[in-house]
Amino acid sequence: MSSLKTDLLKTSGTFNVLVGVTGSVAALKLPFMVSQLLELSGVDVRVVTTEHAKHFYNSAEVSVKIYSDKDEWELWKQRSDPVLHIELRRWADLLVIAPLDANTLGKIASGICDNLLTCVVRAWDTSRPLLFCPAMNTAMWLHPITAQQVSRLKEFGYVEIPCIAKKLVCGDEGKGAMAEVSTIVSLVKEYLQKPDESSLEPDQPRG
Repeated sequence: MSSLKTDLLKTSGTFNVLVGVTGSVAALKLPFMVSQLLELSGVDVRVVTTEHAKHFYNSAEVSVKIYSDKDEWELWKQRSDPVLHIELRRWADLLVIAPLDANTLGKIASGICDNLLTCVVRAWDTSRPLLFCPAMNTAMWLHPITAQQVSRLKEFGYVEIPCIAKKLVCGDEGKGAMAEVSTIVSLVKEYLQKPDESSLEPDQPRG
């Protein structure tokens, strides 16, 4: 319990990025993505994984704490214990789900919260940015319900980092691949602390 409080202790001046990873082949890029995010000045990173996502990456190659479903249930023993998905939501300044597979896309669009990641999303403070990076087979991407579900997430205020067209691992070629890691990291960088101009008068010089 104390280790959780230490790990999720908010530090002044640090921008906390929570990475959600789901069961798409693109999850194999998780170690590289985490390392790239950590290179951003003042950024700290934690990961929330679905069980199926674990199939695609080596956790030993990820240099930050990875939280999964078992942590949610092992941490809570009695009423006074912290609820992990709430603690993660409080810790994070930004949530980026990369990759977001078709299954989890459908769950989030429908409000389903049956694992740690979808519980974090359901409890998310919508005043904070949530970015999502769809990744799926081209045929799945082209299914009519996909556009509806992506639109639903955008209605919630979430920001889509669009998938791209390429030859997929399954051999199909077309749209559905997760955006490049460099694109994702660049967009996260845009949300880092920006100059506070709220105290400036309308006609006051900004130079």
